[in-house]
Amino acid sequence: MAKAKGVAPRLAEALGIILGTEVIPLRLRAWDGSEAGPSGAPVIEFRSRRALRRMLWCPNQLGLSRAYVAGDIDGPGDLFESFSVLSSVGKFAELKAFRPPTLSERLRLLTTAVRVGALGLPPAPPPEEMSVAKAGRLHSKKRDAAAVSHHYDVGNDFYALVLGPSMVYSCAVWNDENTGLDAAQEAKLDLVCRKLGLRPGIRVLDVGCGWGSFALHAAQNYGVDVVGVTLSKEQAALAQERAAAVGLSDRIQIRVQDYRDVEDGPFDAISSIGMAEHVGREQIGHYASKLHGLLRPGGRLLNHAISWNAGEMPPDPDSFIPRYVFPDGEMLSLTVMLGALESTGLEVLDVEALRLHYGLTLRAWVRNLEENWDEAVRLTSEGRARVWRLYMASSALGFERGLNGVNQILVQRPGGEDPPLRRTY
Repeated sequence: MAKAKGVAPRLAEALGIILGTEVIPLRLRAWDGSEAGPSGAPVIEFRSRRALRRMLWCPNQLGLSRAYVAGDIDGPGDLFESFSVLSSVGKFAELKAFRPPTLSERLRLLTTAVRVGALGLPPAPPPEEMSVAKAGRLHSKKRDAAAVSHHYDVGNDFYALVLGPSMVYSCAVWNDENTGLDAAQEAKLDLVCRKLGLRPGIRVLDVGCGWGSFALHAAQNYGVDVVGVTLSKEQAALAQERAAAVGLSDRIQIRVQDYRDVEDGPFDAISSIGMAEHVGREQIGHYASKLHGLLRPGGRLLNHAISWNAGEMPPDPDSFIPRYVFPDGEMLSLTVMLGALESTGLEVLDVEALRLHYGLTLRAWVRNLEENWDEAVRLTSEGRARVWRLYMASSALGFERGLNGVNQILVQRPGGEDPPLRRTY
């Protein structure tokens, strides 16, 4: 019976159960060559029976993601088009958690597995899935260090392929779609410098300094001294090399250090660009208080962070991004972030939303990855390259749909000079 009907229609039925929809606007291509779904729609290939087995044992977003990372499922065309269509149906469109299938649905899934020869034990998760960060207390220093290492210590050369020469791993600032990634990243770095009011001779702390791009820009163009801290050893090593290469080792100090252990304040200004997402809701108050204490009176803090814009329902902590990309990461709403900063006595000077800018940035990173695919696979693994492609493409759509935002919040510690009457940056 399965041979006469072909596998693809049965896959469509199973996928519909998992997604919670009767209509799947995708063309499904199965391992037996059969196809199902609208002609001309984006194609999703199920390359092996293991793809269905993963979905049966984990009938949610995580099961689908594991199948893609492992290469059991592929999208041979425009990945953005496929994801856009997929996100418009069922539980993806409703932003609902993937409820477990009912008993009746489980029986139908089991019947499908038997008929197409996909019944078996659960496949092991791809090796790129994170597990070590789950050991220990949430957001303890040891667990945070493991989570950061999982994400950032995958090879500086790999990140150079994706990020380009700027080596900036956060939202760029674009004049328009034709600006170009490197120019947009330089514009972002300079915008942060101007918001902070940097000038020669002052001392700056860069929390989550990455590969040192902000520190280099600030020291070279504004004559400041910068202390950068990161939990990634690979990031710190390259940041130190970059500073030495331009003769700025005496002005830029890079440390492998938790921000909670920084004790040599005060600083005249603090930048935190793409770091607060690692802090977590329970620690965000301590984060704000710690940075407040490291600022001199009158000093400014620029907090640049992704926000969760899609209502009260937080992202599922057991879904793809927490498992593969940002273990223990938490996107907080703008309201929560502002409240934490204000609760310490910091005065809000400015808030700028950059949501659409991040969509452009992520699409540029995906282009870089796809244009250098073979080299990216050689530097890491095919699974790791697939993780980053899936993560960046789906995230771009999330920003474009308004599910996520990214905001620069500029605050100042009272007690020093008054802020300017008008924004001069």
